[in-house]
Amino acid sequence: MDLHTRYPSLSDLRQRAKKRLPKSVWEYLDSATGGEATKRLNRAALDRIGFMPSILHGEFVPDLSTDLFGQHFPLPFGMAPIGMSGLIWPDAEGHLARAAARAGLPYSLSTVAAQSPEDLAPHLGDNAWFQLYPPRDPEIRTDMLSRAKNAGFKGLILTVDVPVASRRERQTRSGLTSPPRLTPRLMAQVALRPTWAMGMARRGMPHMRMLDKYQDTHSKGLSSTAHIGYLLRTSPDWDYVKWLRDAWDGPFMIKGVLHPQDATRLEQIGADGIWVSNHAGRQFDAAPATIDMLPGIRAATTLPILFDSGVEGGLDILRALALGADFIMLGRAFHVALAALGPKGVDHLIDVLAKDITANMGQLGAKTLRDLPPAMALDANALFKNEKISPPEG
Repeated sequence: MDLHTRYPSLSDLRQRAKKRLPKSVWEYLDSATGGEATKRLNRAALDRIGFMPSILHGEFVPDLSTDLFGQHFPLPFGMAPIGMSGLIWPDAEGHLARAAARAGLPYSLSTVAAQSPEDLAPHLGDNAWFQLYPPRDPEIRTDMLSRAKNAGFKGLILTVDVPVASRRERQTRSGLTSPPRLTPRLMAQVALRPTWAMGMARRGMPHMRMLDKYQDTHSKGLSSTAHIGYLLRTSPDWDYVKWLRDAWDGPFMIKGVLHPQDATRLEQIGADGIWVSNHAGRQFDAAPATIDMLPGIRAATTLPILFDSGVEGGLDILRALALGADFIMLGRAFHVALAALGPKGVDHLIDVLAKDITANMGQLGAKTLRDLPPAMALDANALFKNEKISPPEG
């Protein structure tokens, strides 16, 4: 079967993934918080960004490679972390890490993933990053950094936009708890998804493996969307960021930045990368779209900028790059691909994104990512006004 014929885009993979996952697991992957306005806003804002096509450039093969943190990457995107990744598909973390290593792309592991850094150590490529939810206890903090470093993770990501647990009402309505419990309601959902169920039966129900070492008896009474990690971690401040900068000797990224002033200050205290993100609308339902905030943050810092939230294809990647991002991260998309087709789905999505980027760069006459033209708002009247000609009648 030609996967590009049957699943030419992420939307095709999404339809299949939804049919292969228990409803509660799909809602965990797909949902945002509140009325999900921020999730929709991310998509709408990206759709408003366009380019003026450019003609008569002759034949060429675009170069999709880029540099980040002194490393050369064949493609301008990587895999963002998702908590409890292994709930979405059996051995999700392993499948994603191996696919990223094969493709030469960054892979990010969450503190609250279903596998630990030690589990992933045999599967990591040269650019694995560890995403830290900030522990309150300095001893636990130090131990987590040591475990990540010893396992082979080169970059550290501090997520700063999750000071408290979000509600994620759609997830809650589905009956999913944290950690997952096989209630009669969930067992009825699982029975309808035999491939997922058999995979989970072989591996066992996932839990946050890294936190086993720090687990205590205080995890009772948590809400359905909270977990033991919320008892271990704190809401970091600027001194916390400085402590981590001193404790980590590799690339250090701050994820969840939306305000230009914060980017400037983070550069001043030694961060290596600014990660523009609104957590894909999963934490706060009144946040601005990340693509709208990107130009201001680009103007406020000289640091490399990573970007996520709402990215669904190669054109979205080019939109963000043209507005100032240096590298694009996708989390939900890669898990959708894995759920849709298993491990081959991850490789397929990488190929889909690369082909989409290539096709759109051909339309723009861009031979390298540095040759992208300026992005513009898709407002026909404004475009014709800039060109000093009249729009067509009708």
